[in-house]
Amino acid sequence: MLDKLLLFPYYLTLKVRNALYDRHLLKSREAEVPTVCVGNVTVGGTGKTPHTEMILRMLMANEAWGKKNLAVLSRGYKRKSKGFQQVTTQRNASFFGDEPVQIKKKFPGVTVALDKNRIRGCRNLCHPEIVRTQRQNRRCLDKDFPAADLIVLDDAFQYRKLSATLSIVLVDYSRPVNKDRLLPLGSLRDLPERLGDADIVIVTKCPNYMDDWERTVWAQSCGVRDYASSTCTGVSKKGRKQYVFFTSIQYCAPEPIYEECDPRYVYSQRMVLFTGIAKDTPLRTYLSDNYKIVEAFRFSDHHAFSEGDIRRITAAAERWSTAALGTTEKDAQRIIASKKMPPALRRRLFQIPITVDFLTPEERDIFHRVLFETI
Repeated sequence: MLDKLLLFPYYLTLKVRNALYDRHLLKSREAEVPTVCVGNVTVGGTGKTPHTEMILRMLMANEAWGKKNLAVLSRGYKRKSKGFQQVTTQRNASFFGDEPVQIKKKFPGVTVALDKNRIRGCRNLCHPEIVRTQRQNRRCLDKDFPAADLIVLDDAFQYRKLSATLSIVLVDYSRPVNKDRLLPLGSLRDLPERLGDADIVIVTKCPNYMDDWERTVWAQSCGVRDYASSTCTGVSKKGRKQYVFFTSIQYCAPEPIYEECDPRYVYSQRMVLFTGIAKDTPLRTYLSDNYKIVEAFRFSDHHAFSEGDIRRITAAAERWSTAALGTTEKDAQRIIASKKMPPALRRRLFQIPITVDFLTPEERDIFHRVLFETI
């Protein structure tokens, strides 16, 4: 009872705000080009970045869209820069944010931009000449990019001033929203009922196999009834057709972070692991098949590694002189930004990239069809 009283002001604020947009008392605008929103209703850990990368790969593999100018717009969480910025590889993750830098390195031909004002960000991406001429964009360091033909919106589901062409919401398999609570007592940043506003719900980090019964139960927990696994569709609480898909994480082989890395360390049977992500249990489980995790350091999501943190990791590396050092792909972007990384650690430091994919080829085909039919 006490927790409901504590959360009521936040609940009421969200309820009123959503009602104002649902009844069109507050207006939402569409961008000039198709937009695909990848978001969630919880704080971190649902896999927005790997799903954004998956969508980009699909777009780039398409005969028509692969020839067009694709863009990603993010707010750049915890970045030091201000206003609208185009992400380049000349500056590090502390300036742009770790995830945008990661995406830019993987997709150099895609324009990656930052702006917490998504309306302005979309306008700038569609009209680069505005960035070059308007005073409000004077802080933008790199103003040379092509006009976007499609924009993938990273973490913009709560930005209701902008209405996406296709909205995708991610839900973590280990954190059902119907069993969660609002911040700060839980991890919900929005009301669970908002899942009904999405065109697609993707349950992420699933086991590699789920039968039809479990899929149906999961769809019901997301507010979707009459779910049919053959078509991946059901009916939302608002009476509209809604797609529900299921994806799993696929870890890749460890990769060196620095050029001077000695690849022989990857064959060590021991690893010192450090992570700054929302949840590292799946990664630890995966690595345990090949390594004994002799020491592990867990930091908060998007953690900026300090000199003290690096000293702790260095001390562990000295205690285990033959062990490899491992971290996530996202953390690697912030590690590279640190100028205090000792050469001895650089020779032993590896990142573990991840990808995501649908549990079945049929799901992937249906998602692919819906994506290209919508945009």
